[in-house]
Amino acid sequence: MNQLMIPPILGVVGLIVAFILYRVVMSYPAMEGKPSQIATLIQKGALAFMRRELILIALSVAVIFTALAVSGLGIQTAVSFLVGAVCSALAGFLGMIAATRANVRTTSAAHEYGPAKALTVAFYGGSVMGMVLASLGLLGLGTLYYLFGTDPETAHRIHGFGMGAGVVALFYRVGGGIFTKAADVGADLVGKVEAGIPEDDPRNPGVIADNVGDNVGDVAGMGSDIFESYCGAMIATVALATVMVQQSSTGMVEGLGEGSALMGLPLLLSSLGLVCSILAIGVVKAMSGKSPEVALRGGTMSAAIGFIILAYFMIGYLGVSNGVWIAALVGAVGGVVIGLSTEYYTAGKPVRDIARSGETGSATVIISGLSTGMQSVVIPIITICLMIFIANANAELYGVGIAAVAMLSTVGMTMAIDAYGPVADNAGGIAEMAGLGEETRKITDSLDELGNTTAAIGKGFAIGAAALAALTIISAYIAEVSHRIDGFTLQISDPNVLIGMFIGGVFPFLVASITMTAVGNAAFEMIQEIRRQFREIPGLLEGKADPDAARCVDIATTSAIKRMLLPAGLAVAGPVVVGFGMGAEALGGMLGGALLSAVLLALTMANAGGAWDNAKKYVEKGNFGGKGSESHKANVVGDTVGDPLKDTSGPSMNILINVMAIVSLVIAPLLGQ
Repeated sequence: MNQLMIPPILGVVGLIVAFILYRVVMSYPAMEGKPSQIATLIQKGALAFMRRELILIALSVAVIFTALAVSGLGIQTAVSFLVGAVCSALAGFLGMIAATRANVRTTSAAHEYGPAKALTVAFYGGSVMGMVLASLGLLGLGTLYYLFGTDPETAHRIHGFGMGAGVVALFYRVGGGIFTKAADVGADLVGKVEAGIPEDDPRNPGVIADNVGDNVGDVAGMGSDIFESYCGAMIATVALATVMVQQSSTGMVEGLGEGSALMGLPLLLSSLGLVCSILAIGVVKAMSGKSPEVALRGGTMSAAIGFIILAYFMIGYLGVSNGVWIAALVGAVGGVVIGLSTEYYTAGKPVRDIARSGETGSATVIISGLSTGMQSVVIPIITICLMIFIANANAELYGVGIAAVAMLSTVGMTMAIDAYGPVADNAGGIAEMAGLGEETRKITDSLDELGNTTAAIGKGFAIGAAALAALTIISAYIAEVSHRIDGFTLQISDPNVLIGMFIGGVFPFLVASITMTAVGNAAFEMIQEIRRQFREIPGLLEGKADPDAARCVDIATTSAIKRMLLPAGLAVAGPVVVGFGMGAEALGGMLGGALLSAVLLALTMANAGGAWDNAKKYVEKGNFGGKGSESHKANVVGDTVGDPLKDTSGPSMNILINVMAIVSLVIAPLLGQ
């Protein structure tokens, strides 16, 4: 078989596996009556939001497609852009559909069969997202690479795929993040703090919108986020190999191997990762009788170890230097280290310290949470530095790209575990709203608690992967421009480079401010509506009347759609304005400044938010006074502050830097003219 056909063929195989997993999920019964009614409301709310979001995405994609087609980049780059946008949109949409079907079935399994079956259903629901994401990446990008990626003179046309994936990811992540946090903050502040009713209480009008948000933000949004990094890393590594081949007169890259093998290797490694992810799903199923934590960790480790072993033999078979395998090893291990570091800061001793600080009020909760978020930056950044150093020492900049590809190669399994979290969270919400009893809620709570940890680990992994992917794309941009402009260099003593760095450093802060303000404004509207319903609907707080949940979903949808345009526009337009207005040197500096600023902000915000969330849950277990205590109220405030940080502004940083980098790589041929 032609090696070039392996990625798209495995992409099709992965989609078949995703469909089988979906059918298995659907084979589990959904409880009749109230659980199914609640699940239907969540499904309808998620679809209503996605429909309106996709219309806006389609209009934006059409404008950018036209601009690319009429520019000097050509119709093939524009087609690649369109394919990338469609694949990214499909990945998030299909994953969300599976999650909204799996939630009520997880609740039913917990109620009827116990924790093992509930874990299986929730995990399979998340696995559909993982399989669809990895498979569409290999199918779409693999097909484009087969068509015109193998020729060094035309390989730049596949860069459009990454840009299309990035634009959709930005809309999905920012829009979904604003939606979910507006609903979450509104429901918590009015429900828990003001009305004194439990989380997921059916009397709260914002609860359905909150559960919808889990799906549009943490499933579709997170999926498109990882999809963009996954494809961006492959594209950038192919671009680095392409420049190496163009600079070689023999087609061989000294010290690394044959040029064609180096160009195709990123896609082949990701194909291996898909195979390992499929096998790892089976491992989780086999271990489902054990504790959920042991089963999920076993699946993650088996996927990573299997990939490292298989990658060694593949790289040797292709005749590529062993240094490239060392780079792949570094990437796989580095991803695990970043994940474990995130787990410690969002589920370890720092969380208990934050919870304890609630005994002296909300101010100390905020201070200790911010301190934890800032400290959590150190280990991931040192890990990324070591990864860059070792990978570069063994395989030059190409090795850094391979490290990024390796970190993301088992994304099918990584995303399955991450998407499991929102499914488990929804299952708990449905159990509470349907009044299924303490035993059922205890099972769903245990799954949800683990889901919070896996989601936090997933966010840490996503940030590390985005940083490495963005660095690879920036390296590819520098290589591409250097190949086209004689004497091109980036030196900090160059005023244009320095100015670009400062402009780039400001971008993440500006986008973080815009997204946090958007959540605040949207939450204000949500809070006003929930208060109005409690005040004006007779018998609502007494449980004698039903809330108008559809109105809250509509408010969150309208707010998110309206407020996600500005961040998306800045990310796409910024590199174009700086690149054509100030030159390739300033744009290179801008990318460097934005990368550093975005990674530091993302880690701080995501880990502080995750720590605040779990500190609140730690108190709710009965520690430091338990539910309803002053300590609990203080930790609820911390969790509320952390919500937009960990689920909107923090994740937006990943997309921001990757979109800025991929747009720069796409326009690089025009800057060199």
